[in-house]
Amino acid sequence: MPHRRRLLSEWNRVDSGEVHLAPREWQAWLSDTGSLTQKIEQHISQKLQVRVLRDARQSLNSDESRYFHLRPKRCRIREVLLCKGDTPLVIARSVIPASSILGGNQNLLRLGNKPLGAVLFAKKANSSKGDPVWQQFQKRYPLLPSKLWARRTLYQLKGKPILVCEVFLPALLGT
Repeated sequence: MPHRRRLLSEWNRVDSGEVHLAPREWQAWLSDTGSLTQKIEQHISQKLQVRVLRDARQSLNSDESRYFHLRPKRCRIREVLLCKGDTPLVIARSVIPASSILGGNQNLLRLGNKPLGAVLFAKKANSSKGDPVWQQFQKRYPLLPSKLWARRTLYQLKGKPILVCEVFLPALLGT
């Protein structure tokens, strides 16, 4: 099967070699394969605060639904800000199909202000991740800068899919 450069959307595969097209200051953030929570906490030398913006069942957008084989219509959508004190550094959106919460993944229902990365990257998590993708993010909120960068990764937690999109805010570079 030939190597696919693009994933049925405008997202770029990190392993395609195109990450160099992003601004140099964002390349390491876009291509990192470890826990973003841990990377940021090392960068800012303190624990992140998680501010939950939304945590409810919602419909997926068409770009997100392409990541799931069964194309779920409604999933649990969790949107959070990862902050240093009161300063937001990242907006994260997690798409968790109902089937991914069954069995041993019920702790996903009780995350509260805990970062999802703490579950995905826990030593006993039995998780894996697909190829991350990145793109210049189109702003959806008027108070945000017009050029933002984001990465998206499909994780498997105990064999169940969870899609995570992380939008990097300019304050992250200023920390």
